[in-house]
Amino acid sequence: MTHTPLRFFHHLLVLLLLFTVAFSTAALSPATSELKEKKEKSVTAQSLSAQAQKDKRMKWWREARFGMFIHWGLYAVPAGEYKGQRSTRIGEWIMEWANIPRAEYEKFAPQFNPVKFNAAEWVRIAKDAGMKYIVITSKHHDGFSIYNSKISQYDIVDATPYRKDLMKALADETKKQGLKFCFYYSILDWHHPSQYVDAPGKDPTAGNRVTKMHPGGKEQYVAYMKSQLRELITAYDPAVLWFDGEWQDWWTEPDGKDLYKFVLGLKPDIVINNRVGKGRQGMQGMNKDDQEYAGDFGTPEQRIPPTGLPGVDWESCMTMNDTWGYKFYDDKWKSTETLIRNLVDIASKGGNYLLNVGPTAEGLIPLASVERLAEMGKWMKMNGEAIYETTASPFPTQLAFGRATSKAGRVYLHVFDWPADGKLQVPAWGKTVKKAYLLAEPKTALKFTQSGEGVVIQTPMKASNRIASVIVIETA
Repeated sequence: MTHTPLRFFHHLLVLLLLFTVAFSTAALSPATSELKEKKEKSVTAQSLSAQAQKDKRMKWWREARFGMFIHWGLYAVPAGEYKGQRSTRIGEWIMEWANIPRAEYEKFAPQFNPVKFNAAEWVRIAKDAGMKYIVITSKHHDGFSIYNSKISQYDIVDATPYRKDLMKALADETKKQGLKFCFYYSILDWHHPSQYVDAPGKDPTAGNRVTKMHPGGKEQYVAYMKSQLRELITAYDPAVLWFDGEWQDWWTEPDGKDLYKFVLGLKPDIVINNRVGKGRQGMQGMNKDDQEYAGDFGTPEQRIPPTGLPGVDWESCMTMNDTWGYKFYDDKWKSTETLIRNLVDIASKGGNYLLNVGPTAEGLIPLASVERLAEMGKWMKMNGEAIYETTASPFPTQLAFGRATSKAGRVYLHVFDWPADGKLQVPAWGKTVKKAYLLAEPKTALKFTQSGEGVVIQTPMKASNRIASVIVIETA
């Protein structure tokens, strides 16, 4: 087919345009590529810097492994009973399960007079148990502040006959005895006028699992909450802020990120749990994986994850009986064996154990708690090396006889079931064993044989500890 001059000119123009575009793209692509590479390097550097900053903040917390949770407030006055009714539910939720209106619940404040509170004694109990930090409720869901709040009269100094800021004494004593002092703070607040209950059979001012916000109430409440958090950080210098109550519909992940940023702005080295935002998956406690959520560590509640979670910081918070806040008739106490093995299990999976006590309205930690903590302390005094500053077990599956923790050049075998035949079978994990001995008798080496299948350690016929004996393996 022959081309007309006009059509020929049109084709020539198209070819010139294509050549120009191709030339321009070729000429620009090195610069574009270089710019893209610089941007990627910048993002990577920022990410590494942020991770390095977080690692620095988290260092002490990761090494501590064991802390005390304290749930204490006005709910210690009724101690689980209201108008002759006892509940099987947790003590600090009495305003919810007994449907107590705010005006009625406020009457517990004049009865809250912890004259037997002794800050030095509380901290000594925690320290002797081997605990490295204390987390105490500054304000629970009932909205009562157990510290001296300048922006609320509903606190221990203004609303109770005690009239003293015992939180300052506890903060000072904690630091004096070498522990970290930390606060719990509830985002949910049954006392604040911004929130109300809309549920069948419930008083609008009583407690409830979920609340609603009056128009304009959220802005008012967030401002109030930030003011209280500023008070807590500036007056008491906590090492951790442990949030709760974030499951409300009116609280969002952007709210959590904003609050996280606000708190870090007040104290850049503080540690904050994942309940500041909306990431956690119920009582399982770990974050969902659909996005990056606010918070530094996961919070399993009343449970221990079945396996370790590499690269994830987490802390199991658990009670000694069935309640967090004091209930005078709750005597379902866990044994010392259970508590110690919980601690070992958690450490073997790379987590922390936050173990709760619920003091009385007079200011006493229940005797059953004190006794168990003292027994844990005896075990920790001998075996703490195998808990503090350790990382998770190097073995891919749980050991049949117990658990394991590790440090550089060392593996600690926590033996729950002592071998009746004097031979502890340890599976292979890719390391050459140099030495083995009981942590309780470090100068007495244990004989062992090593093969491709693992290590067989010759053990004494009797365990050094009935709950958990620790054998140290030193590796090349």
